[in-house]
Amino acid sequence: MKSQDADLKAENLSIDTSISLPGDNPLPKGRSKKQLWIIIGIVALNSIGMSIVLPLLPFIVGKYLSSGRVVVGMSALLSVFAACTFFAAPVLGALSDRYGRKIILLVSLSGSVIGYVLFGIGGALWVLFLARIIDGLTAGNISTLYAYVSDSTEPKERSKWFGFIGSAMGIGKLGGPALGGLLGSISIALPFYITAGLIFLSGIAVYFLLPESLAADKRAKKVTLKSFNIFSHFKDIFSIKAVKLLIVAGVLFYAGLGIFQFNFILFLKDLYKWGPAFIGAMLTLVGVFDVSTRALLLPWLLKRFNERSIGIAGLIGLGIGLGLIVASTLIASVMIIALAIIFIISGAGLFEPTYNGKLSQSIDESKQGKLQGVNQSLQSANNVLIPLVTAAIYFYSPAILYATATSIVGMAVIMYLKCIPKTGLV
Repeated sequence: MKSQDADLKAENLSIDTSISLPGDNPLPKGRSKKQLWIIIGIVALNSIGMSIVLPLLPFIVGKYLSSGRVVVGMSALLSVFAACTFFAAPVLGALSDRYGRKIILLVSLSGSVIGYVLFGIGGALWVLFLARIIDGLTAGNISTLYAYVSDSTEPKERSKWFGFIGSAMGIGKLGGPALGGLLGSISIALPFYITAGLIFLSGIAVYFLLPESLAADKRAKKVTLKSFNIFSHFKDIFSIKAVKLLIVAGVLFYAGLGIFQFNFILFLKDLYKWGPAFIGAMLTLVGVFDVSTRALLLPWLLKRFNERSIGIAGLIGLGIGLGLIVASTLIASVMIIALAIIFIISGAGLFEPTYNGKLSQSIDESKQGKLQGVNQSLQSANNVLIPLVTAAIYFYSPAILYATATSIVGMAVIMYLKCIPKTGLV
């Protein structure tokens, strides 16, 4: 009874402040393709910026820690960011349902600019942690961008545009690390300032070029104290059975894929004795297949098959690829490794956009931000937990690790089949 009274009080303590920005009049769906391409450009710019700094993290952390503790420091920084995102993303998503996507996107980008500038300034280890905390607590850009696309497109178009967003991220990752290494040879802090500048330019583009996507009559009516309670958002989203089953399938997918992402380079180094050149070539192959699957193959398939069929094919492809890695522990073969990469990256590239498309169709526009925020929050939780579990199983047996990943994806297939009703192929 006391809990219900507290909830009622929280509901009644509403914060209903209007915020007005340039371009606050949303365009009708189907007439906003120019704005969607601006979104794709912003994603690519941010991806380039973030991938620029990745090769420099060990070196900048190494300024404050001994060589034996650098890995611990990096893991702690990544975990702090993921933990902050876990708590912040659902709240920022819910706020975007009330105040619109544009203002939350600007807040998120501003937090990233401050975070990267602080990282470049450095001076002490606590400054690096402060930078990651600020960036993590304002990390609503991905969920807000997905909500923006959902607002601006018809349901049948969303998977294609989510695929374009994924390919933009992939394009950014292809050239970023090399550029980061070049800039880092000039100054270890320079890549962080360049990244801050690129994200600042993204913010300028959002402010002046991007109209608001969520019409005032489709927004949540008020913000209450409960809006700042992340667990209330989880409760709201998971109370919808169809959404709950779909998100569980997504969590299983990201867990299986995460095992590959967090471990595969170490796997190649330990079992196949690959050096930087071979691993670099492998990462290039990953980037090329990721971009081509999402930008070229997926739109072509969407014209011929429904999202359910493509999503299932993607999950099965991912499972086959992980199974091939298990086989490669028994039969050493570069061909098996190459096939595994093709199946895994192509499978993930087909499933993830269609999954996000189906997820966006499962709820109305007034809760898109909250839904995408919860989804991003769960991915952040995965980013904290999966590396720890992966390391424990890997040191026991690499084959068991990838067999586990294959089984997890198998469960995702079953869950996805259960929550997406069967329709015709076209």
